[in-house]
Amino acid sequence: MTWVDGFTTIIEAVGWFFIAYSLLINTSFLVLTFLAVTDFVGYRRRIEFAAYDETFGEPLARGVSVLMPAYNEEATIVESVRAMQAMRYPDFEIVVVDDGSKDDTVARLVEAFDLIEMPLVVGDVVASGSEVLGTYLSRQGSNNLVLVTKTNGGKADALNVGINMARKELVCMVDADSLLDPDSLLHVSRPFADNPEQVVAAGGVIRIANGSTVSKGRVTDVRMPRTWLSRVQVVEYLRAFMIGRAGWSATGGLLIISGAFGIFRRDVLQAVGGLAVDCIGEDAELVVRIYRWMGDEGIDGKVVFVSEPVAWTEAPEERAVLARQRRRWHRGLAEILGRHRGMLLRPKYGVIGMVTMPWFVLFELLAPFLELFGVAYFMVVMALLGLEHAGWLGGHDLVDLWLVVLLLAASILYAFLLTLTALLAEEMSYRRYRGAGDLMRAVRGAVEENFGYRQLTALWRAGGAVEAMRKSTPVWGEMKRRGFGGDA
Repeated sequence: MTWVDGFTTIIEAVGWFFIAYSLLINTSFLVLTFLAVTDFVGYRRRIEFAAYDETFGEPLARGVSVLMPAYNEEATIVESVRAMQAMRYPDFEIVVVDDGSKDDTVARLVEAFDLIEMPLVVGDVVASGSEVLGTYLSRQGSNNLVLVTKTNGGKADALNVGINMARKELVCMVDADSLLDPDSLLHVSRPFADNPEQVVAAGGVIRIANGSTVSKGRVTDVRMPRTWLSRVQVVEYLRAFMIGRAGWSATGGLLIISGAFGIFRRDVLQAVGGLAVDCIGEDAELVVRIYRWMGDEGIDGKVVFVSEPVAWTEAPEERAVLARQRRRWHRGLAEILGRHRGMLLRPKYGVIGMVTMPWFVLFELLAPFLELFGVAYFMVVMALLGLEHAGWLGGHDLVDLWLVVLLLAASILYAFLLTLTALLAEEMSYRRYRGAGDLMRAVRGAVEENFGYRQLTALWRAGGAVEAMRKSTPVWGEMKRRGFGGDA
């Protein structure tokens, strides 16, 4: 065998490896899509008999403490709190925890809601490493808004202070830059009423508000963003929630509840010690730790996803900010899987240990590295094809052109069809985006995602995983916000 034959064998072997990997991941996504659609159809049937109006008027409904950690959120904090106050739910309170903001977050809250400092007792059931500076109540006649100011300790520490301050049976964690639809609490709390013994946590859908109109804390006119970076993120979020989260929830292996909108039983949060302050992905780590606690204690509990509740958030519009966000997310995933690697392939942790976590290792944690390697492989193959065409390889055929075309086409087309499935589910159900123009922009975003965006995010995600392995000190910078209501 000559070196040319050996090189040809290596090139073809790598190509077939990518085809096999693509086949495995695409098959798993097909299964998740089927489960998500099946669960979605069942949910739409059940919702007709859910009697949410009766729930809204039920005086014995389980109370909810809405926790909003805030750090330099002056652009959106007032509208976010107003949206929370207008929620349709019989018994809830709002606890805003300012984590040592350096801007006018506290001043805007005090002015907008006529807050006055009052000495309130903050519990210590969940450990916190920061100092509470003050507690405030409103003089506007509403007793369901509390502001807690503290020294800076990070989002997880702020949420732990909020858990200690919470007085209700359920705890809903919401990002301070999020806007919730009026019925969101009614929908996301429903699983706790339907199955109070088993459901320990639930998560809802996160949508992007860039380009939409916001009035008095409500998204009143939903529009598809016109800039490509925001538009691609919209379709990315749709696919992640309508297919990914819904599919995993149907299997009983939902690994992630977004920190932007999730609800938990307060007693469970206290039992597991609240959120970890030494982990980047504190929201997902909390869910995994709850699964671990249930497995160790032999508790039959469920973490579920509800496709109806909607929280709107502002997506990054600058590439540098988006890069920091994606590095942070993937670093968090790497830290979580490393911290809880003892759950992998352990039957006592159920679907999470036997299926979900191994899947996330193979198809999420390692995916950006393989995607970048695939880009490099494609460039090498194209260079070899050029050399073959020029006759510089002495007539040897080193590359199977059809193998390359099959690999590239299958990857792009499948990602596109998966996104179209999510868009179709959205159009057939909630119809948030109205008009042919918005739908065409969404389809355009599904195409644009494959040319440049996926490759960039793979690079950023790989960087986050490397940072986790090196255990370097994270430097994320600040998320620049325009505030809700502007076109994107």
